[in-house]
Amino acid sequence: MTARQGGVVNESQPTDPSTGPVTDAVTHQHAYFPPTQPQSVWEPHPGAAPPALSAPERPRGRGVTKPIVVTALLAGLLGGAVGMGGSMLLNQDASSSVPVLSSQPAPAATAADVQPGSITYAAQVASKSTADIKVSMNQGTAVGSGVVLSPDGYVLTNNHVVAGAVNGGDIQVTIADGKTYPATVTGTSPSYDLAVIKLKGASGLTPATLGDSSALQVGEQVVAVGSPENLSNTVTSGIISALSRTVTAADESGSGVTVYNGLQTDTPINPGNSGGPLVNLQGQVVGVNSAVDTGQASSGGVQSFGLGFAIPIDTAKRIANELLQDGQATKPVLGVSGSLASADQSVSGAQVSSVQQGGAAAAAGIKAGDVITKVGDAPVSNYADLMAQILTHTPGETVPITIGSGGQARTVSVKLGSAVDKQQTTIPESSGGNGSSGGSGFPFGGGFGLVP
Repeated sequence: MTARQGGVVNESQPTDPSTGPVTDAVTHQHAYFPPTQPQSVWEPHPGAAPPALSAPERPRGRGVTKPIVVTALLAGLLGGAVGMGGSMLLNQDASSSVPVLSSQPAPAATAADVQPGSITYAAQVASKSTADIKVSMNQGTAVGSGVVLSPDGYVLTNNHVVAGAVNGGDIQVTIADGKTYPATVTGTSPSYDLAVIKLKGASGLTPATLGDSSALQVGEQVVAVGSPENLSNTVTSGIISALSRTVTAADESGSGVTVYNGLQTDTPINPGNSGGPLVNLQGQVVGVNSAVDTGQASSGGVQSFGLGFAIPIDTAKRIANELLQDGQATKPVLGVSGSLASADQSVSGAQVSSVQQGGAAAAAGIKAGDVITKVGDAPVSNYADLMAQILTHTPGETVPITIGSGGQARTVSVKLGSAVDKQQTTIPESSGGNGSSGGSGFPFGGGFGLVP
């Protein structure tokens, strides 16, 4: 997927009690602000219509009658029969016994469904460690989900879910048993859209079991748990659709674009799911739900479905550990600037517009004008891919980076630098911006949205 194939729609939109959702400049979109007006509820499908009554066959005569005539005649005869003999039929029904409805116990074989390896098992395990998060602000309420990390109330969620609390918002967290606790922000990591909060006075919570996102396979079944549309403990299921996607989230103006590398899933993820767990069939958390691609719906175009994204738990685990220990997280730095506007549009890769003096790239011999085509074994098609792939590594890690392609390709080893993650990693649309730690960004182009 290239950066121009979709777009992130900001789902973290505050709600004004009188006018509904109010768009803000938060890039992440999983935070959901429920409307103040009651919403319609889908009714169950009424089912198939009852079968049509059939008339008894009449003895064949010597003549041949067209089917449509016979049908009309029988209908008339039936109508007359009902009219003249209706009272007799009712009397007969009255004499019959009224049926008594009863239920049959489920077969014993269904007990095997609630075992590791089943959706039922994964849902039951994950629900115990999922929290509902509400952030009350002057503009409205943000709703999201979280993953319980410890018995005493540390919870992992998306940064965009709790971003409103930075300006004095009130956080309320409800756990699986229905108890509600106030919470405070322990630390945030804007580049990875992650945050850790701490519940006040909590004890005896059920921590989630963290899995290994590097072991996931495309097609593997997964389950998401969260509070879409403020419906607590909602469970949805699907598969892993892709293992490495460049996810970008634009702000309301389409200029600031946050970028990271995520898991793609067709598991239904909706506003309110942000920060909740994506688990495998063993009930282990393999990702933190963060974004959906709504296609071109935001601009009146076609709505997309089945395009959800989650932050891999291997990445989330490193960030969460740093937030728990220090209240802040670090991110790797390559030390280059670039944009999505390449001087040579025929070249596939990330063209470097400038190199930070004394930075990691400069030390490895990367120069302005170079086109980076790979980070490790991962292909790079544009500058967004480059930044997303760099963020999959850790500060201080040595990474092979391929410059150019074909017979002119060369590979250099780069020891990545480190920076405290205080702001989102953004991608400039044109040269002149700093694509590694700030600046204006390129709109992904459609409806990628961080979910609450």
